[in-house]
Parts: sequence; C-alpha cells; structure tokens
Amino acid sequence: MTEPYYDPYDWDIDTDPYPAWRRLRDDAPLYYNEKYDFYALSRYDDVERCSVDWRTYISGKGSVLEIIRSGMEMPPGNILFEDPPAHDMHRALLSRVFTPKRVADIEPKVREFCARTLDPHVGSDRFDFILDLGAQMPMRTIGMLLGIPEDDQDAIRERIDAGFKMESGEMPDADSATSGVRSFGDDFVDYIEWRAKNPSDDLMTELLNAEFEDETGEIRRLTRDELLIIVNVIAGAGNETTTRLIGWSGKVLAEHPDQRRELVADRSLVPNAIEELLRYEPPAPHVGRYVTQDVEHHGQTVPAGSVMLLLVGSANRDDRRFPDGDTFDIHRTITQHLTFGYGIHFCLGAALARLEGRIALDEVLTRFPEWEVDLPNAKLSSTSTVRGWETLPAIIPT
Repeated sequence: MTEPYYDPYDWDIDTDPYPAWRRLRDDAPLYYNEKYDFYALSRYDDVERCSVDWRTYISGKGSVLEIIRSGMEMPPGNILFEDPPAHDMHRALLSRVFTPKRVADIEPKVREFCARTLDPHVGSDRFDFILDLGAQMPMRTIGMLLGIPEDDQDAIRERIDAGFKMESGEMPDADSATSGVRSFGDDFVDYIEWRAKNPSDDLMTELLNAEFEDETGEIRRLTRDELLIIVNVIAGAGNETTTRLIGWSGKVLAEHPDQRRELVADRSLVPNAIEELLRYEPPAPHVGRYVTQDVEHHGQTVPAGSVMLLLVGSANRDDRRFPDGDTFDIHRTITQHLTFGYGIHFCLGAALARLEGRIALDEVLTRFPEWEVDLPNAKLSSTSTVRGWETLPAIIPT
C-alpha cells in the first residue's frame, strides 16, 4: 500500500480530498509533506486542541501556507493574521458593531436580495447556484452593511474572487501569495473617504467613529490603513465563504433528494441542515499556523518554526467525533463542528453566514423543490484557501 499523501495545491486531490484525509486520520495523524515543508493534523481532537493554543500555533505570520512561507510582515488590522493583544483589540472593536441584533435585523433585507435574484428564474429549466445566487446575495448583504453602492459591488466581488484563484496546481510564489495582502483595502479607499464626509447608519460609519483603547493604552480611532484592511477582510470573508456554502447546499442536496424532500415539507429542519452542510463541506477546509516552540504529536516532534495545517475538513468527518462522519444527515446532532474555527479566532461572521445560508436554502426550496446538478458543466474553484464551486448549474424539472 502506498504512503498517505496530501497536497493542498493538487487540483486532483482537491476535487475529492476526503479519501486522502481519511488515510491521514487512520495512518498518519501527524503528517509531514516534504515537498512544501509543512505538517498537518487531521483528527478532530488534535485540530480542536491546537485551535485554542494560540501561543504555540500563532496567526501573526498568516493563516495560509504560502503566506506564512513568504515571511512577509503582516499589516495591522487583519484579525485573521493577528495574535493578541492586537487581535483582541480589533476583534473587540468589530464585536461592538457586528452584533447579533444587527444580524437578526437584516433578515428581511436578505430575503429580499434572494427574491430579486431567484424570481427571474422561476419557470425556467435551469438555474445556477453560484452565478444566479451565491455570487449575488452575499455581496449584496455585505455591501448593504458597509454602505457600498450596489452598482459597484459586482466589480469588487470579481476582484476578491480573482485574488483567491490559483494559476497552477503548485504553491504560489511569494509575490503572488502576498499580492492580495499587500493590496488589501485598495477597493475601498474612495468609499471610506466619502463615508467619512457623509455618515450613515452602516458598519463603515461605526468603524470610522468607534473609539477604543489600543495595546499601548491610547484611546483612539482606527487609522485609515487599519480600517481599509478590516473592511477588506469583512468583504472578502463575507462574500467567499457564504458563496461556497450556497454552492454546497445545491450539490449535496441534489445527491440526497430524500432529505431535500424532508426539508421542502418541514422548514424547521433547515437550520440543522445548514449546520450539517457546514460540517460536511466546510468552505474553508484548512487553516495554517506557525509553530513557535517544539511540540509533540503522536510520538513525533514538530520543531519550532514549522508550519502546521489544521485540516478542518478532515476533522469535521472524523468518526471518533461524528459517527459515520462521511455520511450526510440533516438529523445529525451536532454539538460543535470546526468550520467557523475555535478559540480566539472563532469566526465573527458565523451568525451572518448561518442566517444567509438558512434564508438562501429556504427561498430556493420554495421556488425549486426539485433539481439535479449539471455536473459536466459545473466548475470547482481553484484556490488554496477556500473550496467550492465557481459555477454549479442545476436542471429544474418543468
């Protein structure tokens, strides 16, 4: 039998990584990839434990393998690539403006965005889960929260999408890997300056005016550079991950029509179905960490200075945590999956993603209770950070 192998840049593996991840869990729970010089943990307990140990497994050098390997210095404001105390400061600030109440209050507007994108396709025999919904509604929602005019949202989304794509099945070079980080926020310079002069009831205005105590004890507001990066992180994370979730809902439920019919008949099952979709096909299947000190896993030493990939997608299907983990079941009791992270980096937008996923699925089921995926014309995105569909056309029975 061949040795277990996993390569996050290999497009063939990425098409269906789950057999490779099962091999890792069973035969190489601590895995080392010599080609790209990284370690990986694939079992739930290991990934969960490392996720909370932020002193040993830090984010301050990046959370993406190629960015960590580049050695670039991270600009301030990107809470994904920060450690305490800067991370705690920026996260606390965002928590004040990204509240559960604000998320709950936008539900009618999110339903309106869904209706606007879905209604023109009612009565047709085709509908694309990405092009006709996933690429539209999440950006409309984030754009509304940030106060970005709708006419400009498509161009911003396209630039965000382009920043995630890989040109080949190899690790990007340092310049390519860091170009997106170095240009963070460029799309929003004009909006921020305009909003500073024209305040409104939106996230951008609140972030502009919020005062906080920074790590030096100074009471201040965000610098323009910090604000540009924070806004870019919100726009990117809010657009990409929810788009992937919507795509996977179309793909997975087409493969499980009996469970889809249950959802059509009983919408109270939709929230748990979204949790199971998040567990079963996480939009961001792995996260990187820089190891600050020698650590031991499964009898082997991981030296300080290493890069550790935490394979969330594998952990979420670990039979040790989720019995029969490779089986999709909308009735599964899920106490805690790792799709939104764990510990200090738990996703601030989790409530928004859940809301958008639930509403999108509910509105799709109302209009299209049955569909099949046109797989020959579907296209999986090629990225090293998120996993999902670039196009996912569905055939609607008429």
